[in-house]
Amino acid sequence: MKKIAFLLVTLVSLVTGCTNNFEEINADPNRPQQINPGVMLGQMQYRIVNSSMQAARGLTHELMQVDAPRSSAGGGGVHRYIINPGTGVWSSFYNYLTDIEDIISISDNLQENNYKAIGLVYKSWAYSMLTDLYGDVPYSQATKATQGIVKPMFDRQKDIYTQILKDLETANTLFDDTKALTYGGDLVYNANALTGTKNLGIQRWKKFGNSLRMRLLLRLMARDGELNVKEQLTALLADPTRYPVMTANADDAIFRYPGTTPYFNPYYNARTLDWREGTYFTEFFLNKLNADNDPRRAVWAIPVTVNGVPTYRGIQSGYPTTLEYVVGQNSSYTDALKTLPQLGIMMPYAEVEFIKAELALKGYNTGKTPKQHYEAGITASMVQWGATMPGTFLSQPTVVYNATATPEKQLEQIMGQKYYASVFVDYQMWFEKSRTGYPVLPRGAGIPVENQFPNRVPYPTYLQSLNPEGLASGVASMGGDDAAIKVWWNK
Repeated sequence: MKKIAFLLVTLVSLVTGCTNNFEEINADPNRPQQINPGVMLGQMQYRIVNSSMQAARGLTHELMQVDAPRSSAGGGGVHRYIINPGTGVWSSFYNYLTDIEDIISISDNLQENNYKAIGLVYKSWAYSMLTDLYGDVPYSQATKATQGIVKPMFDRQKDIYTQILKDLETANTLFDDTKALTYGGDLVYNANALTGTKNLGIQRWKKFGNSLRMRLLLRLMARDGELNVKEQLTALLADPTRYPVMTANADDAIFRYPGTTPYFNPYYNARTLDWREGTYFTEFFLNKLNADNDPRRAVWAIPVTVNGVPTYRGIQSGYPTTLEYVVGQNSSYTDALKTLPQLGIMMPYAEVEFIKAELALKGYNTGKTPKQHYEAGITASMVQWGATMPGTFLSQPTVVYNATATPEKQLEQIMGQKYYASVFVDYQMWFEKSRTGYPVLPRGAGIPVENQFPNRVPYPTYLQSLNPEGLASGVASMGGDDAAIKVWWNK
C-alpha cells in the first residue's frame, strides 16, 4: 500500500510539473500572440504584386503586342483577341482584399492611422484594377463571408469609383509622417522607422496614393459631369503641399524583391522553356526600340545573331495559325529579369510625368510644358530600368517632342512613350489604349474578322453556380458579358 501511495504521489507531482506554466513553455517566441497590421502587411504586399505582375506578362503583354507565343496552332490566343472568362486577377485579388480589409479594420481599432491609410491605398489600387477589367463587380458586400454574405451584390462601376476616390482622399488625410509604423512590416517604402524626425516612407506612401488618384481621375475624364473630375484634378495639381505626388524615382511604387526566402521574384525558378523559348517579343514592340536605339532593349530583350550581327528581332502578333516560329531565332526576355529586384511594379514615377504631359496638353496648370513632362517621363523610365540614356536620345528625330504638331498627334507621341514606360505594370497599357486609342496596333493577318480588340474580360464562369443572382445583376447592368462590352468610363 505504501508503494502504491508513493507511486500516486509521484504521478500527481509529474502531472502537475508538466502542466505548470504549460502555456509559457509552449509559446513560440517567434510567433506573435495577437494579430496586428504589421504581421499581415509584408506577406500581402508580396503576394498581391506577384499577381499583378504575372497578369502583365500573362495577358497585357500578349494583347498589347509586347510579346506573342512562338506557336498557337489551335487558333486561339490573346494575340488573336480571344479573352477567356475570368482571365486576370479576380480570384487572387479578392483573396488579398480580405487581408486588406482586415488590415484596415484592425488598424482602425488600434488607432494606427498610417496602417489604415496604406490599407486604403491598396484597396483602391486593387479595386480600380478589378473594375477596369470587368466593369461592375462585388464591392460594398465583397469579402464579408464571415458576416454571412456569401453571394455579394455587384456594384456599379460609377459607385465603386466614387468610393475609391473618397478612400484615397481619406488616406491622404490619415498619413502622418512624424510617426513610424508601430509594428513594422512595410516592404515597399520601408516606413518602419523615422529618419530624423520624419518618416520618408510614409511621405512616399502619401505620394503614391495621390498619384494613383491622378491616374484614375485622368481615366474618368469622359465622365467629368458625373464625378467632377476636372475640379478634383485642378485641386490636386494646385496644392502639392496638401496633395504631394511622385517627383523622383525614389517615389516609385515598386515592391523590390530582396531575393531572400520567401521573397523571391516569382519568375526566379521559371524554366527556360516557359520563360523565353515559348514566347518572343513582337515586331511592333522592338521596331520602335530599334529605331530609337533605346538602351532599355538590353534590359528586356536578348539579341539574336542575324548574318553575323547581334540583332533585336521580333515576330508578328496575330499571325496565321499555320505559322510556327523556330526556337532561338527571335528575341525573348533576358534571364536577368528573373532576378531583377525592381520588377514588382505598381506605379512608376515615369507614369506620373506622362500623366502630367497629357494634362498640360489639355490646358491644366502642371507647372511645366508637355515637352518637359514627356522628356522627364522617358528619363525616369530609363533610370527605373537601370538603363544609361545617351545624351542625344531625346533630340533624335524619332524621339524629339513635336510641340508644333496637332494636339492629337502630340497625345499620340506621349502615349507612345507611356506604352514603353508601362512594361510589367499590370493592365495599364490596355486600359490606356482603351481610353485614348493609342498606341495604334497593327492587326495580324491571323486574327479572324469577327474578333475585335477587347474592352473587358468576361466574368468567371464559376459565378454561375456560386453567385448566380449577383452575376445576373452584373450582366444586366453591363448590358452583356462579352469582351466587346465597354466599361462605364469608356462608353
